[in-house]
Amino acid sequence: MANQPRPKVKKSRALGIALTPKAVKYFEARPYPPGEHGRGRKQNSDYKVRLLEKQRLRAQYDVSERQLVRAYERAAKTTMKTGEALVIELERRLDALVLRSGIARTIYQARQMVVHGHIQVNGKKVDKPSFRVRPDDVVQVRERSKEKTLFTIAREGGFAPDGETPRYLQVNLKSLAFRLDREPNRKEIPVICDEQLVVEYYAR
Repeated sequence: MANQPRPKVKKSRALGIALTPKAVKYFEARPYPPGEHGRGRKQNSDYKVRLLEKQRLRAQYDVSERQLVRAYERAAKTTMKTGEALVIELERRLDALVLRSGIARTIYQARQMVVHGHIQVNGKKVDKPSFRVRPDDVVQVRERSKEKTLFTIAREGGFAPDGETPRYLQVNLKSLAFRLDREPNRKEIPVICDEQLVVEYYAR
């Protein structure tokens, strides 16, 4: 399982990023690692800096180490910069795009929606969060699921992202549907990560 039992707030503080909307206020109040010595930790080694960046990327997409390694291997085979290709590869996951569209509030909720069979792609149910969405694919909530409370909230914009919807998505929340218009550009992807450090971690 990619999901970790560690409380999201504590994990957010350890990684230096807010992983959920609920964690934002706690993280703002205590923007340092948890624990007795959280405020005064010494500067990390180069290895630890790269490891932390890799863990931050993993956490934002809620993927396992094995899934991240596979994404890295696919990215390394492209003609793009490996780091940018890696983030784009992860962004094309079905659960990630369900989150970006505003249908889900967190990546954890998006994963659950997919696993429980509430999401379909081009009219066919897909229950694998790692499913890679392609340009022009249409993703929507299945008809039988649309009246569930979570999706009623989503339809009214309750889970819509704080900023603008990424330009690579065309979203219709009233219909609980979206389309991937084109492959994302790294600069458009709202992920906090120095992906070059992740590449250096795996290339060591």
